[in-house]
Amino acid sequence: MIGTITLNPSVDIRYTVEDFLIGEVARVKEVERTAGGKGLNVSRVIRCVQESVKATGFTGGGSGSFIHRGVKDLGIIDAFVNIKGETRSCLNIISSNGSSTELLEPGPYVESSALDVFSQVYDNMLTECQVITASGSLPLGLPENYYNDLITRANEKNVKFLLDTSGESLKEALKAKPYFIKPNHEELEVIIGKKVTSQQEIEEALDLIYQQGISFCVISMGKEGSMAIVDGQKYRVTFPSIQAVNTVGSGDSYVAGIAVSLNRGYSVEETLAFASACGTANALECQTGFVQEELVEKLKKQVKVEKLKSFVS
Repeated sequence: MIGTITLNPSVDIRYTVEDFLIGEVARVKEVERTAGGKGLNVSRVIRCVQESVKATGFTGGGSGSFIHRGVKDLGIIDAFVNIKGETRSCLNIISSNGSSTELLEPGPYVESSALDVFSQVYDNMLTECQVITASGSLPLGLPENYYNDLITRANEKNVKFLLDTSGESLKEALKAKPYFIKPNHEELEVIIGKKVTSQQEIEEALDLIYQQGISFCVISMGKEGSMAIVDGQKYRVTFPSIQAVNTVGSGDSYVAGIAVSLNRGYSVEETLAFASACGTANALECQTGFVQEELVEKLKKQVKVEKLKSFVS
């Protein structure tokens, strides 16, 4: 089983409008509400490819009840901890011109009693799961280094911890050495403390991250694919060109692909191909954090994974 952590979930509301202009009235053509947050996107994609997943985090109020119903409907094992506050909402406004505007609420405060319950839930997950993913921001009431303790406990149990966060939370978490991270270009520059403008500099940055004790790191290069380092070996990954419909959630779908691959015991090359296929398949769907299993398998065969000569000892 795979475990997912979404400490700050949300009710994701997507508005489709003809034209969206700041300061003007916009007529909404379509409305979609889903149980969201990056970790729940990961959970949804894991279920899309027929793997068992248990999800936890914090939920509260009427929006929290909506999350619980959504998780149940998806066949995800619900281990969310209830809090006194109201689960946040996140709004995505999609305009006919192709633009996407997101409004993200900060989330509720998490009281100490809920943290105690969550700690017990997490300990149980560490005995049930081979892989744990943690995604997204931290809610109010949690320190920036909150992920560190979760990573340390996973490492002690030999459970692979996949982390997808940003900012101070990411910088702090690196000290605890998560198994996997996928910083974007800006986050990569923050981590290594300098500008990165070429493939050679990306390779050098991957070396530095690996030397910090991170076993598996992936850097996206947009349409040019991605680069990765796994246990000291670097890889270049390219995937087929597509006409994207909605790229929101593609990063989460990629993380889901990594988690599923590790849980199934795939080779490194197959892991990188499968994860890339999941991210690409999501971009071809209107729904966020959703893939079609048959399409994933088709795209996987089109992904090229090249082992680079350089190796970091």
